[in-house]
Amino acid sequence: MATKPLKEDELEDSSAPLIEHLAELRTRIMWSMAAFIAAMILCYTVWQPIYNILTQPICAALEARGQSCQLQIIKLQEGFFTAINISFFGGFALSFPIIAFQLWRFVAPGLYRSEKAAFLPFLLASPIMFAIGATFAYYVILPMAYDFFLSFQQAPVVATTKEVTTTDSVAGIAFQGSMQEYLSLTIKFILAFGLSFQLPVLLTLMGKAGLVSSSGLGAARRYAIVGILVLAAVATPPDVISQVVLFSVIYALYEVSIQLIRRIEKRREAEMRANGTWVEDEEEEQA
Repeated sequence: MATKPLKEDELEDSSAPLIEHLAELRTRIMWSMAAFIAAMILCYTVWQPIYNILTQPICAALEARGQSCQLQIIKLQEGFFTAINISFFGGFALSFPIIAFQLWRFVAPGLYRSEKAAFLPFLLASPIMFAIGATFAYYVILPMAYDFFLSFQQAPVVATTKEVTTTDSVAGIAFQGSMQEYLSLTIKFILAFGLSFQLPVLLTLMGKAGLVSSSGLGAARRYAIVGILVLAAVATPPDVISQVVLFSVIYALYEVSIQLIRRIEKRREAEMRANGTWVEDEEEEQA
């Protein structure tokens, strides 16, 4: 059966919502980019104080071993690129609340009131959990990891009490770290733990949407353990201490996510029973 072709004005009306959405998306992206660029420029002006904060873990580990804290510029342009990396990292961290707000402003008009109430807490929890993970990495993981790495030094270059030797034939091993290499390693640690702490937010949001269930996550626990082991091996440097700590943290967050989703399921079941929409098939599926 032939369909009646749309008139020109009907075509324009049908494309209007899409154009409006694209215009709205462009506006939100422009605001996000402006916030990121402004934050990046601000961080570039104070990159040295930020770098001094990021070097505190290695300086504390070196001071504990009786060594001075000094990093090297191996390449001529290394100092500049280190400042740029700090600007990108700090700029994204500072502008993330604005970027998240612009994302919310773009998504919110298409959500129901109940969906807004369900999505907004997760949007607020995401930067908080990232900050907790980054803080945990900075104050707990980095000092422990750097102390482990520095333990591979040996005298006579290292002038610590326990490591001084009078054997002239022993080759000394001393830390002479690269400025940019240290920054990359430190940011990698912070990002790995900050993103790992997003696991409860992601899984709980998926559970709220009905994409995953507590029973399904519990049944997949053995596969999750293998996946977390692989992630810990890839996301952290090859030292056992960091990998074990990261695995323990992520697995604990995985178990917390299961408990949070179970609470959501119980609340949903209670609401459906109160409304008379709960059926036996759903009870069996949940079981």
